[in-house]
Amino acid sequence: MRVLLDTNIVVDVLQKRQPWFDSGKEIFTAAALQEITGHITAKQASDLYFFACKQLRGEPDIDKKARKILTNLFAIFEIIDAKGIDCEKALLRENGDFEDAMLIESAFREKIDCIVTRNLVHFQNAQVPVYDPESFVKMLRQ
Repeated sequence: MRVLLDTNIVVDVLQKRQPWFDSGKEIFTAAALQEITGHITAKQASDLYFFACKQLRGEPDIDKKARKILTNLFAIFEIIDAKGIDCEKALLRENGDFEDAMLIESAFREKIDCIVTRNLVHFQNAQVPVYDPESFVKMLRQ
């Protein structure tokens, strides 16, 4: 199963944010064990680098540590390229969030099986199934 994770799921795990960390960690583990094929987009990689630097503010070697975080993510998740057509189609999508519209369009173009997000409202009209992390983890356990 090919699964695209929304940025909020990845950040929940990286920052150990409760109460979402446990379900996110299970999804990471499933991807690491190749029970699923986890994906993030190239656009998300840039955002995740930014969030990592922000979280590491005040520490030495921020860039080096943020790059290490991305290296570890790239070992677990495959990267989907964002295409110009995804941007154009996302502009036409009325979901209230351009970034989430981009995820939907990239997932559809790449024939991703589902998207996992905590922000279901921005994914209501997606052409692929969308799950919150807890529902997805329950499905994985079956």
